[in-house]
Amino acid sequence: MTVQLSNLEHLPNYQITERLDVVYGSTVRSKHVGKDLFAGLKNIVGGELTAYTELLEESRQEAIDRMIVKAEALGADAVVGLRFSTSSIAQGASELFVYGTAVKAVPVQQQPASPPQYPSGHTPPIQNAPTQNPQTQPPTPADDLPRFNPFG
Repeated sequence: MTVQLSNLEHLPNYQITERLDVVYGSTVRSKHVGKDLFAGLKNIVGGELTAYTELLEESRQEAIDRMIVKAEALGADAVVGLRFSTSSIAQGASELFVYGTAVKAVPVQQQPASPPQYPSGHTPPIQNAPTQNPQTQPPTPADDLPRFNPFG
């Protein structure tokens, strides 16, 4: 089973059927003395500290993997509202924490588009009529978008 991840409060094209629990994963990593020395030198001349970039990428993936294990144990199909957090634990050691809400979700059935129905006496618009400039069309109201209700 593959657990889908979304930083949104919903899962696009899916209907959340059940909210299971908050799930999380974390890892605490410390800097390597040798890498720290090279990073200090790189800091003088400027540029990306690739050793730290790699350390953070590994930390993020490990924390995500641990969170997914907890979500799978609950029988979740997805984790929504995914967030990351970091904190300093000790001199030279940091925690990377990831959390979200484990949910059960099913794909939304797409309804085939049906032709518009016109009242008797009205005719449909001409197909080859010039279209409006998309910049002048009003945006979709925000009320029409699906929303996540954390309380059920």
